[in-house]
Amino acid sequence: MTQLAIIGGTGLTSLEGLDIHEKRTVITPYGKPSSELLFGNFHGQSVIFLPRHGGGHTVPPHRINYRANISALHQVGVEKIIAIAAVGGIRDDLPPGCLAVADQIIDYTYGREQSFYSDDFSSDKHLDFSYPYDEPLRQALLQAGKRLNIAIVDGGTYGATQGPRLETAAEIKRMAQDGCAMVGMTGMPEAYLARELNIQYATCALMVNWAAGLSEGIITMAEIEQTLAGGMAQVKQILADVIQSQ
Repeated sequence: MTQLAIIGGTGLTSLEGLDIHEKRTVITPYGKPSSELLFGNFHGQSVIFLPRHGGGHTVPPHRINYRANISALHQVGVEKIIAIAAVGGIRDDLPPGCLAVADQIIDYTYGREQSFYSDDFSSDKHLDFSYPYDEPLRQALLQAGKRLNIAIVDGGTYGATQGPRLETAAEIKRMAQDGCAMVGMTGMPEAYLARELNIQYATCALMVNWAAGLSEGIITMAEIEQTLAGGMAQVKQILADVIQSQ
């Protein structure tokens, strides 16, 4: 069976229902990952879980050691990654509570280490990234939504920003003009690092709020947490269905 990992973001720092049988500290050439890797069974299937922000959500987006996270998963034989992301909705059809499986990325981050080959580069390390997400894994997420009768939007461009601050209304306006459907802070370089190691990678995104300037009033964590509670329950259902079908 192909070894599958789940990277949990905001709202998914632990995976309820995961029967953990091992917590493993993995040392990588790039430093420490965000947390121990949690090996266990989820709905009867083997899975590895890694909380992107650490177990207590203490690692901000711009300080995540993305290379260590992806390298650690690769070292233990992971071939597929489903990344869970809590994001802001930009496009009209992506309101709070909506789920989407992104199909493109625009990277607005800066200063993050983008490659495993930065210190050992050669011309053959220019890898194609035209389509940043693995299509069969994207379709597996979408088909799970259909089987469970959970609405999930097919496609949309994920705009990856630096964080940890939320964006300004002007930045969101610019991102909308660029074609972004949603905005998050962790989509890159995570997706590309997986590509460098030939790991199949897809993102299931939960809209937790309208992005800046698209709703009345300010964005509050209370609002986000309320949406997270209901939305992550659906995410876990989809994960269980996908894992059982792999």
